[in-house]
Amino acid sequence: MSWGTELWDQYDTIATHTLKGIDFCERFTHFLKDRCSIELKYASELKKLVKSYQPKKKEEEEYQQYSWAARFWDVLKELHDLAGQHEVIAENTQGQVMKDVQSLISEMKQQRRKDLQDGAKVQDQLRESLAKLDKSRKNYEKAFKMAEKATDDYRKADADINLSRAEVEKTRNQMMIKNNQCDESKNEYAAQLQQTNQHQRDHYTQQMPSVFQQMQSMEENRINKIKSMVKQIADIERSVIPIINTCIDGMVKASDGISAEEDSKAVIDKYKSGFPIPADIPFEDLSNSSVIDTSNANGTPKNSLDNRKGTVSDKKKNRKDKKGGGGLFGIFTSSKATINKIIGLLGEESKEDFSDLPPNQQRKALNRKIDEFKKEIARETAEREGMLKMKDVYVNNPALGDPNALEKKIEENAQKIDSLQAEMRKYQGYLANMDAKPSPVGQRRNSLSDDSISQSSTNMEMSQTSLPGQPPVAANEPEVYTDEWPEPPRAIDDEEDHVGEFEHAEGDFDEEGFPVIGTCRALYIYEAGNEGSVAMTEGEEMFVLEQDQGDGWTRVRKHDNSEGFVPTSYIQCHFYDQDEV
Repeated sequence: MSWGTELWDQYDTIATHTLKGIDFCERFTHFLKDRCSIELKYASELKKLVKSYQPKKKEEEEYQQYSWAARFWDVLKELHDLAGQHEVIAENTQGQVMKDVQSLISEMKQQRRKDLQDGAKVQDQLRESLAKLDKSRKNYEKAFKMAEKATDDYRKADADINLSRAEVEKTRNQMMIKNNQCDESKNEYAAQLQQTNQHQRDHYTQQMPSVFQQMQSMEENRINKIKSMVKQIADIERSVIPIINTCIDGMVKASDGISAEEDSKAVIDKYKSGFPIPADIPFEDLSNSSVIDTSNANGTPKNSLDNRKGTVSDKKKNRKDKKGGGGLFGIFTSSKATINKIIGLLGEESKEDFSDLPPNQQRKALNRKIDEFKKEIARETAEREGMLKMKDVYVNNPALGDPNALEKKIEENAQKIDSLQAEMRKYQGYLANMDAKPSPVGQRRNSLSDDSISQSSTNMEMSQTSLPGQPPVAANEPEVYTDEWPEPPRAIDDEEDHVGEFEHAEGDFDEEGFPVIGTCRALYIYEAGNEGSVAMTEGEEMFVLEQDQGDGWTRVRKHDNSEGFVPTSYIQCHFYDQDEV
């Protein structure tokens, strides 16, 4: 279908239609601009959302520990990448499609202007030819009327007998002139008519169809360009769909990576102190401390401890009062303090060997410190290798540099590596010492504290009522933990020496006043690592003098009468109170 043949008489309509096509292209440009603005705004809002929900610097460690937090962080990263794809859509649309549309609009405006000029020129030629034809026709019409009038005048003069022969001849000559003029006008009119018809045929069959064809080609080119641009927009969006799908798959993978069991284990690893659960609180029978022997004539208590600086119970009570209370309330207060200490581990300054931390937290802190030293040593070693290689290059090719200039740096690097290795060995020693003995013996609380004296006194009086030959029954001392490490062992004062003599007189206590409360068997070989501990061999039988007070050590007496502490986890204990019915 051709506009030149089908729309030969719709020149103005075609001109208006092509103008509408250009207007549409400009509107399409505005659409793309708004679309890109929306995509960029959406991407910006997504990135703001991701930024506002990013963990703070102090929360980053927690995000690394728990799967629910770490995977949510992964979702935020995927969402940030997804926002970036919307920016890609906007940038590619601006850089490709909008640029092509603007180029098309400029090209169409120039082409339309040229086509309209060509059409106007062709139409002007036709109008000029038609004007000439009209002029020649009017001249012919005028000449015909004048010739016709001259003929009528001659006929009248020839019929009039009053006119002379000369006047009649004059009228005839005038008629001949007018007829000749009429014939000339007629011939001009005929020639102009032929020329105008030829122009008109050329106009409607060649010239204007050519102009219309150019405008039709321009319009079809515009439509094809719009078609390709719409497809290009779709292709731009389709190109980012795989990446968007990858982001969505990453979110799904992140959700699959959330594990309640692992998070529960992480909570245990983070907050576990390593201390055992406090034992049951025993009943304190205060009446046993003031039993009166009726055989005494003066009525004073036999071997009573009340005549000392105070009763054992009073000492125990006073000690607990100084520490801020005892009994159940003391346990709850201590537990709360321990929990608060564990929670604040990362924010407080610890000792060099982290001995002020609970066992589990101490081990984690030491391992973390050792890992830091390993990374630093690896980095310094890699740097040293690089300098050595550079030195070899300088030696082989002195023009590149002076190898002696690197000597000082290599020496400093070696010293730094040695220093780091020494520091790492120091912390490895701390860790090895901790693994060998869960808590230092020197920090074990006083075994001859007022609580032990009270317990020994109670056990002594209970042993007087036991069956002959049966070992004395000892009650377990309650394990109350505070936010401070137990006091180190101290020497026994004079009054405590008297207590030891009294307890030894009964025959159920060791030389220093510790009751034999059970037996134990060594499960593993243990080499004594410090003062206060004793070595043992696998399967060795020993007497238990004092239970584990929560620091991982148990006091024992061997058959050669040597005493000391051994790791509780290395022995299997059997206590006499377990045999009591």
